Amino acid sequence: MKLKSILVAGAAMAMSATIANAATLDDVKARGELNCIVTTGLVGFAYTDESGKWNGFDVDFCRGVAAAVLGDGMKVKFVPTTGKTRFTALNAGEGDVLYRNTTVTMSRDADLKLTFLGVNYYDGQGFMVSKDLGVTSAKELDGASVCIQTGTTTELNLADYFRATGMSYEPVPIETNEEARTNYLAGRCDVYTTDASGLAASRATFDDPKNHIILPEIISKEPLGPAVRQGDDDWADINRWVLNAIIEAEEFGITSANVDEMAANPPNPSVARILGVEGNYGEMIGLDNEWAKRVIKAVGNYGEIFDRNIGPNTEIGLERGLNAQWKDGGILYSAPIR
Repeated sequence: MKLKSILVAGAAMAMSATIANAATLDDVKARGELNCIVTTGLVGFAYTDESGKWNGFDVDFCRGVAAAVLGDGMKVKFVPTTGKTRFTALNAGEGDVLYRNTTVTMSRDADLKLTFLGVNYYDGQGFMVSKDLGVTSAKELDGASVCIQTGTTTELNLADYFRATGMSYEPVPIETNEEARTNYLAGRCDVYTTDASGLAASRATFDDPKNHIILPEIISKEPLGPAVRQGDDDWADINRWVLNAIIEAEEFGITSANVDEMAANPPNPSVARILGVEGNYGEMIGLDNEWAKRVIKAVGNYGEIFDRNIGPNTEIGLERGLNAQWKDGGILYSAPIR
């Protein structure tokens, strides 16, 4: 009798876990729209154009998830948040996934009860100054006033760096990228510090970008990536493998232009698995087998997303660097779909 009770209780717990894990996917499908948490505005990464349409590197990853789950990359509602409000918004259910130039850290993963899904951009914290300040190194910033976003890893990194170098600084707290740009350009702070990619994105919006320099020192590791709430493993799997598919597609030369041809005539087993020609990998994450094909068709592979939004031929002008594929000298590396 006791064994029977244990088995019944175990079955009930398993059923409860299954229901909980399916909740977000079911909600998104019922809603017919993905709620994606992004920044309040960072050119190249997540911003609205003159017509009000969201564009950017992180935005495209959101659209990739929507394409996989809903069959349409445009079925996304973007939820803008600040550095301080992003995690609260995610845990409160205001968004289904967070794609907001967010650094993966132990405390965020374990203490804030988030599940990080991988890295979509390898970054590091830097400093930007006006040429008029007359400095060429972060080691010359003793006594400087520094614009810094609250609720971010940059606060701790900044304190650690100045303490380690024996320098002092005056923090000028701000909440959004727009506020940081406004204060910096108005001379309310000598220095603006954030991820180097964010500095390049902000500088691209200035009237005189050539008069502002990003100092050579990178003072931290900032692996940026998406997150979902803990306790929904099925939803985490979907988002994790959408990210991996986008990265792996570039490795195997699958693009938005050739994805149909590749699916019709896969050049190797890896491509066949990614595009759903072989295996039942879609079934493993609660989707059909053409989920990755839809993702790539909607937003392209990693290289296409990078080049379109933040690459060398954009106003942001970022080189691939660490974000090059592992076989090209970078550290971008996807777990295999197999």
